[in-house]
Amino acid sequence: MTVLIATDLDRTMIYSHSAIELGGPSATEPVLRCVEHYDGSPLSFVTETGAALLRELTTVATVVPTTTRTVAQFERIALPGAPWRYAITSNGGNILVDGVPDPQWRSQIDTSIRSDGATLDEVTAELRTRVSDDWVRTFRTADELFCYLVVEPDAVPAGFLAQWHRWCRERGWGASQQGRKIYTMPAPVSKGRAVAEVRARLVADGTLAADSLLLAAGDGALDADMLVAAHAAIRPRHGELESLNWQYPSVSVTESAGIAAGEEILRWFARNLATAPDLLDTPTVRVHRA
Repeated sequence: MTVLIATDLDRTMIYSHSAIELGGPSATEPVLRCVEHYDGSPLSFVTETGAALLRELTTVATVVPTTTRTVAQFERIALPGAPWRYAITSNGGNILVDGVPDPQWRSQIDTSIRSDGATLDEVTAELRTRVSDDWVRTFRTADELFCYLVVEPDAVPAGFLAQWHRWCRERGWGASQQGRKIYTMPAPVSKGRAVAEVRARLVADGTLAADSLLLAAGDGALDADMLVAAHAAIRPRHGELESLNWQYPSVSVTESAGIAAGEEILRWFARNLATAPDLLDTPTVRVHRA
């Protein structure tokens, strides 16, 4: 295969009930397929058309699900096209090979975090001094790599995110908000870095040509480095990058928002597969190694 597709999941490929109509109610109700249950209840969906498009993509390209979800959260999803030879979870902190976290990659990430800045314990201890139960509903750590808050967005104190990000940046970390979640992430934990590693492995084993095309999709600030590294990428007309009016020359924006954008992204992937030779005239993908 000559094309690698790295795609974010939540609010890019799959949608919760609250995210389905981010673009407003549609004239025709889409036919949905549930791809995730939690505590016995349906949680995440794709359209039936989107499911068929994704399954078709996996027959003509190497698709790598790339998510900020933990390993356990990713394992709840029954995404069309599975099983996956490679998947990226924990925002790039873990690479799954045939469903199993790769210990060598995780060791490299852990070493980078220790050498580049503050520890997770130091960051969480500081963060706890800055938050309040008045606006934080949940405080969680993820795969012993990073932490995040589930908040009431309208109650977050003015300036909190900017001030917290400033503290983090001086210590090799960063902070960003996606909907009701505020993530605090060490710099080495990066989707772009993990995608580059997977691509290098696929080139090394002959699955991909050295000049193979990389396409990507995502909606949040944590997806930005992955989108920039791709030959061509797309983001939906909703989410954190949309609220920031984030633009990049090789990144397209969907016309639709909500679950309709998920279908539009899949059709965009398919169109770009057909024009792969033209896209390969763009600069080589930047490779970031741990």
